[in-house]
Amino acid sequence: MSDKGYSYQSSGTNSQGNHFCARDYGSSASNSNSYHYSNTDGSYYYSNPNGSTYYNNGSGGSTYTSSSGEKTSSGYGSGSLSGNSGSSK
Repeated sequence: MSDKGYSYQSSGTNSQGNHFCARDYGSSASNSNSYHYSNTDGSYYYSNPNGSTYYNNGSGGSTYTSSSGEKTSSGYGSGSLSGNSGSSK
């Protein structure tokens, strides 16, 4: 474990230019093996150590899902993925 509270597990970029990074936050984290990826189309996804997730589609739409499963979306227009409106983190 580093001074930052995590250790790197793996990271890389595939042939399409999409980036992936996995980190280990230890057994005290709700999701000890957290990761994120970012794509060349501008979209990205985070699976966080507290169990929450965040997705941004690269076109102004985003969805935050709390560790309890509550979704908050914004920027998708009338066809929101979750059916909820509001701000996201």
